[in-house]
Amino acid sequence: QVQLVESGGDLVQPGGSLTLSCAGSGSMFSTTAIGWTRQAPGKQRELVGYVSSGGSAIYVDFVKGRFTLSRDNAKRIVHLQMDNLKPEDTGVYYCHTLGTSPVYWGQGTQVTVSS
Repeated sequence: QVQLVESGGDLVQPGGSLTLSCAGSGSMFSTTAIGWTRQAPGKQRELVGYVSSGGSAIYVDFVKGRFTLSRDNAKRIVHLQMDNLKPEDTGVYYCHTLGTSPVYWGQGTQVTVSS
């Protein structure tokens, strides 16, 4: 079993930066890929990217070059560094496991990009 807790959401101006964190517990965390998915108001959830247990990261096209994933398995934490934020990045950001059954989700953290 894995428990995930996100933090770091905030109000930020366009062009600004923010780092989200996903703290995990449970023995599975260090061997499980962790993803970030966001949900904008009135829209479906969309995957932002994920990082493998070994630290390799994959990003969707609309965040490539702006978002960076990293993880520290010893500390059981995954970071999502977000730069050059745009208003369309606004939403609730969730971290979750990949490849597990069931999939474990955090409670989400709100990111608002607005001037």
